[in-house]
Amino acid sequence: MTVRHPKQYCRMDVCTRDRSRRIEGYVCLVGFGLCVPLANWLIQSIGTVCVPQGPCLVPVAPGVMAPSGVLAIGLALVLRDLVQRRLGVAWALGAIGAGAALSAAFAPAALVVASTAAFLLSEIADLAVFTPLQRRGLVRAVAVSSFVGLVVDSLVFLWLAFGSLAYLPGQVIGKAWMVVLALPVIWLLRQRDARAS
Repeated sequence: MTVRHPKQYCRMDVCTRDRSRRIEGYVCLVGFGLCVPLANWLIQSIGTVCVPQGPCLVPVAPGVMAPSGVLAIGLALVLRDLVQRRLGVAWALGAIGAGAALSAAFAPAALVVASTAAFLLSEIADLAVFTPLQRRGLVRAVAVSSFVGLVVDSLVFLWLAFGSLAYLPGQVIGKAWMVVLALPVIWLLRQRDARAS
């Protein structure tokens, strides 16, 4: 004898909210993927100073310069957190793998190893910190995990690419600016989610 379970229906507002969150997750996923080639393009093309055989630099604080790609990488750390929040850990891990492949594909030949390793390690560090912290508050989780990720990214990239940590303060400050600018948006998303629940 077969027991038939009644079809499960969701309320229209719940289905719409879930669909909207998935769409936001996919938008963040695309943005995350675009950050990788953008960072590699910026570091080679845009800056107030472009060092011969080195990166293009932008000012990130008075007297502090950083490779211009830091702006896109700071944003990538935040977007990865949002991908995980909206789509789940499996999507976030897939995004990290795809991002590492994109990094290898778009990085200048001299920076492929540094770019790929830094991206992979920093995003995994970000994920490892974000996952347990998100239950305690989204804004705090994004801030702390992004800071850990940006420090790892900066250390690994600079050491492997240039054998020097000379640009470390600028790297950290530049990426931190993007995280700080994103935090009000994260807070608004959290408030909206809380109201919808």
